[in-house]
Amino acid sequence: MGQGLLVAGTTSDAGKSVVTTGICRALSRRGLAVAPFKAQNMSNNSMVTIDPVTGADAEIGRAQWIQAVAARATPEPAMNPVLLKPGSDRRSHVVVLGRPAGSLEAGEFAGGRKHLAESAFAAFDDLRSRFDVVVCEGAGSIAEINLRAHDYVNMGLARHGSLPTIVVGDIDRGGVFASMYGTLALLDTADQQLVRGFVINKFRGDVGLLAPGLDSLRELTGRPVLGVLPWQRDLWLDSEDSLALTSRPAHVGDGALTVAVVMLPRISNFTDVDALCLEPDVRVRFVDDPRALTGADVVIVPGTRATLADLAWLRSRGLGTAIVDHARGGGAVLGICGGFQMLGREIVDPHGIEGSAGASAVGLGLLDVRTEFGIDKVLRLPTGSALGVDAAGYEIHHGRVARGADSDFLGGARRGAVFGTMWHGSLEGDALRAAWLRQVAAAVGREVRTGTVSFPAEREARIDALADMVEQYLDVDALLSMLDDRSTLRTLSGTLS
Repeated sequence: MGQGLLVAGTTSDAGKSVVTTGICRALSRRGLAVAPFKAQNMSNNSMVTIDPVTGADAEIGRAQWIQAVAARATPEPAMNPVLLKPGSDRRSHVVVLGRPAGSLEAGEFAGGRKHLAESAFAAFDDLRSRFDVVVCEGAGSIAEINLRAHDYVNMGLARHGSLPTIVVGDIDRGGVFASMYGTLALLDTADQQLVRGFVINKFRGDVGLLAPGLDSLRELTGRPVLGVLPWQRDLWLDSEDSLALTSRPAHVGDGALTVAVVMLPRISNFTDVDALCLEPDVRVRFVDDPRALTGADVVIVPGTRATLADLAWLRSRGLGTAIVDHARGGGAVLGICGGFQMLGREIVDPHGIEGSAGASAVGLGLLDVRTEFGIDKVLRLPTGSALGVDAAGYEIHHGRVARGADSDFLGGARRGAVFGTMWHGSLEGDALRAAWLRQVAAAVGREVRTGTVSFPAEREARIDALADMVEQYLDVDALLSMLDDRSTLRTLSGTLS
């Protein structure tokens, strides 16, 4: 039976995903068979992988996919057994072990998830039986005491697996010592006994200035701070949610090809543009106002979990008209999945996949395609060719697209400099990205250098850099000692009252 560790947080976006990813690679370097795990992920950023039992295509959170890459393990549904994909503020579509499993209303979030907990615990137990170490990532804060009775992703999971737990706090936001002490204090005695230490994330400055606070925190809680990770401007990986969009790196230079990515309210799989962010002659910006399209060479309409609602939003903001004007004025446009469907003639939802049965909308009319939502979700890992080069990607959608007179492009359509594809992730392929950039640059009268960046190599380099940071600033040997000792905290100072 393998061992496990829970990386929890004081808040959302404290850095749990980044720390978990770094730990996965660091432990893998030491010869351990490592698997990532997140019992429940709430994100519209997902990835297609293969179920090792059935051989069927399956869907998991993108963060767990990249953590599996970091662990040098094959991604599989057990690593993220429950994925909630918000379709509105009060309703989420549920994916269990990689396959659609209905929906969850806001009122059911507290008490209506027993079956999801059972699936999550079974998946964790399965992974632990096959790997040396399962590095688990929590969700949000572990001190959400209003949800504790039905929790299975934070301390509920830790109790199930008797997992030593480390708590990550973001010092860049301020108040990290209070949040760490308060987080521990709000837990009940049994939960507190599983918390083994703290990790401070995103620190800037002289770490020596923290010494009094680190000492006081240990005296007050009986738990050590196992590491202080520095704040790094260029540290970013495949993110879980759109909170990270504004911190993406941007290349600014004279003559750069300017790409405007529309920030849809229910944007999904925005990692589709990650590779463009690394190109030296490409400037990427995220926009939600038609005036921000001024000066853009290319407009990208990304994927969305609510195509009809986001199309209505696009029109209400004036962005729909602005995108059409941009295209008719000679600018390039790329629509991906739901964004591609918006560029077509019509979208119909006869089965109420996104809301009311029979709903429909007229598209922007830039491509000769018609979309109809089907009941069954399409999950695929397609390969093929486009623009004279090999291409690959992944598909996650209910929409079935019927193409008219336009030419084919990656399972979608093309008319001049307007492109639409159902394939997420296609721009991660270096050859396809270079060919597409040359096409759109020529269409708008610009030149771009291509072939200077390898996205897969850059991803590996960033994972290794993250692991280097973990090795340097986090006490990995202490983590390994925790894994070897499953006893509770009797050797420390006990619990807080």
